[in-house]
Amino acid sequence: MALNRDFIGRTFTQPETYEVSRVKIKEFAAAIGDDNPIYRDREAARAAGHPDVVAPPTFPIVFSLDGAAGVLADPELGLNYAMVVHGEQRFEYHRPIYAGDELTCSVTITEIRSVGRNEFLTLRSDVTTVAGEPVCTTYNTIVERGG
Repeated sequence: MALNRDFIGRTFTQPETYEVSRVKIKEFAAAIGDDNPIYRDREAARAAGHPDVVAPPTFPIVFSLDGAAGVLADPELGLNYAMVVHGEQRFEYHRPIYAGDELTCSVTITEIRSVGRNEFLTLRSDVTTVAGEPVCTTYNTIVERGG
């Protein structure tokens, strides 16, 4: 069944901020198997020119889709999560994410399109500090496989 195209352009803002901690960065780096010391050790990060521990480039996935969770579950969208697979993901950075950052995220449905029997839904997440400084933009495409 086709997804509801009326959802294109809708933006959803996460109600809570995300506080980045050294522990979460370290856990994420371990989960992805990256042992770069700038993700774990403040002194190594400082020696590399950073003010604190740096988050790996894919770290925003930890919180960026939370803002879209409600809309993706909205019955009016028509998404069958049992048939969803990850399609594509990319990140555009304005600056690195550091331990101690307090971030906000707004998610916009930018595209819904049919390809064969599959539905492609693309989300753009704009991540900023609570002061409004742009940090990164993520793009995530999910695919609802046709039955």
